[in-house]
Amino acid sequence: MSRASAETEADAIEELYARGVTDGLPVVPPTPARVARAVAASGRRAEELVALVPPNYGRATVEKVAVNAVMAGCRPEYLPVVLAAVEAVCDDAFDLHGVSATTNSPSPLVVVNGPIRLALDINCGAGVLGSGWRANATIGRALRLVCVNVGGATPGVVSMSTLAHPGRYSYCIGEREEASPWESLAVEHGFPVGGSTVAVLAADAPLGVYDHRSRTPEDLLGTLAASLAVVSHHKATHWGDTLVVLSPEHATTLGDAGWKKADVRRWLWERLRRPVRELVPGRDGGEGLPEHVLAKFADPARDDTLIPKFRAPENLKLVVAGGTAGRFSAIVPGWTFPKGSSLVLRPIRTP
Repeated sequence: MSRASAETEADAIEELYARGVTDGLPVVPPTPARVARAVAASGRRAEELVALVPPNYGRATVEKVAVNAVMAGCRPEYLPVVLAAVEAVCDDAFDLHGVSATTNSPSPLVVVNGPIRLALDINCGAGVLGSGWRANATIGRALRLVCVNVGGATPGVVSMSTLAHPGRYSYCIGEREEASPWESLAVEHGFPVGGSTVAVLAADAPLGVYDHRSRTPEDLLGTLAASLAVVSHHKATHWGDTLVVLSPEHATTLGDAGWKKADVRRWLWERLRRPVRELVPGRDGGEGLPEHVLAKFADPARDDTLIPKFRAPENLKLVVAGGTAGRFSAIVPGWTFPKGSSLVLRPIRTP
C-alpha cells in the first residue's frame, strides 16, 4: 500500500469513528470491493433480507451484514457464520430487544459447532475465551456491530447497561467436540452430526471455576454447584439458560465415570435447590424471593419447600472447550430478566 493509500485508509477509519458506527476500536473501511467479496463468499444475493434487527428493527440484508463483517475484520468466508448468528439473535426467543435495552450486562455469545470450526480455524482449545484467533474475534465483533449499526443498540443511548462487560466487543467460541465424551451442543438440540451450526446466548462475563483435586463426578460437581449458586446473587432463583464450559480434563472426569449430560444437569439442578426460609429477603443479604412468591407461603421464615436456582435441569447447557492441560472450567450466566432470553441455534448455510 502506498503512503497516499495508507493515509486515505486512516482518514476513512477516523470518519467511521466520527459517524458512530464503530465499537471504539479501528475498523476496516468497507469498500465496495471488500463488501462484494464477502457477499460472493456467502453464496446469497446482496439484497436478500436476513432479519429485522431489534430494537429499531433495521433491515439486515446480506449486504448490510457484509458491511459490518468487513468493518469487524472478517475474512469473506466467515460471512455465512455471521449471517446465521444474526438470524439467531433476531429470533423472538432470544429477545434482542430486551438484551439491547436492559441495564444489565448481557452480550450475544456465539458458540460454533461442526466442521466449519476447523475450516475457518475457530478456536475451541487453549485460551478459547480469550484473544489470538481472527475468526473468533471478528465473527463475534461483526455480530455486535450489526446489533448496534442495524439494530440501533448504541451504547449510552439505547443500550443502557450499567456496567456491560468486555464481551460486548466480541464473544465467540467453538466447542471442542473432539475432546468431549458426549454429543455436541448442536446434536443435543436436534441438528445432524456433520452439520455446522451457531448457538447464541445472551451472556454475562465468564466466571472461572478452579478444581485441580476432584477425581470423582460428585466432588467436581460439588465445586461447580457452589460456583453456580452465586449467579446473579446467592439467593437468585428460577434462572434461565446458562452455559457451563467444561475443560477437557473436567469433562473426562465425568465421562469416564459413565455420566451423561442429563446426569450432570440433574445432579446440579437438585443440589442448587434451597428452602424458602433461606431465601427470605434480609436474611444473609438484602435480596431474596420477590413478594409475589413469598405470598404463596404461610410462614416463609420457617418453610422448607425447596426452590430451584434454575427453572429446569435443561437450562444448564454443557459444552466442552479449552486446553487439554489444566482443570479449569467456566460458568457463563445467561440473562433472565424480565422474561428471559433462551439459547437459540441456527444452521450455517454455506455455498
